[in-house]
Amino acid sequence: MSDRGRNIFLGFIIGSSFAGVMSLDPIAQLPSYHDFADQRIFFGVPNFFDVVSNLPFALFGIIGFLFTLKNKQLDAPFSWTVLFAGVTLVGFGSAYYHLNPNNATLVWDRLPMTVGFVGLTIGILSEYVYKKAERWYLIPAVSVGIFSVLFWYITDDLRLYVWIQAVPLLIILTVMALFKNRYTHNRYLFVAVVCYILAKVAEFYDDEIFAFTLEQLSGHTLKHLLAAFGTYYIYLMLKKKREALEL
Repeated sequence: MSDRGRNIFLGFIIGSSFAGVMSLDPIAQLPSYHDFADQRIFFGVPNFFDVVSNLPFALFGIIGFLFTLKNKQLDAPFSWTVLFAGVTLVGFGSAYYHLNPNNATLVWDRLPMTVGFVGLTIGILSEYVYKKAERWYLIPAVSVGIFSVLFWYITDDLRLYVWIQAVPLLIILTVMALFKNRYTHNRYLFVAVVCYILAKVAEFYDDEIFAFTLEQLSGHTLKHLLAAFGTYYIYLMLKKKREALEL
């Protein structure tokens, strides 16, 4: 497939996924979403394990954030900084949400998570597809991501937010399959994608995993850990790329 063909196909994936999601009836946030399997209290902290399992987000987010600040020679340095800033804030926003799960606190979980996804997506587009993608698309994409969360909170319609959550994975998988990257460390990106997919599976089977582990580990807690380690592998990918640039 030619470069033009690949770009057209990628644009089709983005546009058709948006049209498909927005053509659905409005999607309301179900109250049952906040009813997590593991609600144990330890040291006076409600939902203890869903709260403390956010610590790896803060840890890996800070590590990645400091790394990107010191290595501006990376491709799309601002996008990667946005990613790790978002991940760091997820560590705090998600912990805050799980202390008292409801729609109002969920906003502070979803806002930084969405910003992080956008940073990752624009970073990948900049490295694989169009070097100037960061310059043209980062700020508008972050704005749309933030708007999607506010739109859900104000209207109780999740459609735009669902698309913002789904399209990064579609873009990354398409880009990895069709576009070439000049670096050889993309196995780390593959591991990160696998971690994210497993995290979504664990989230879906929250109660079942909690029962299977004899109520020691819930699917949602496992989701946090898997997603955080996916972020760590993004950091490893960028670190290896920095080392390659120094050779």
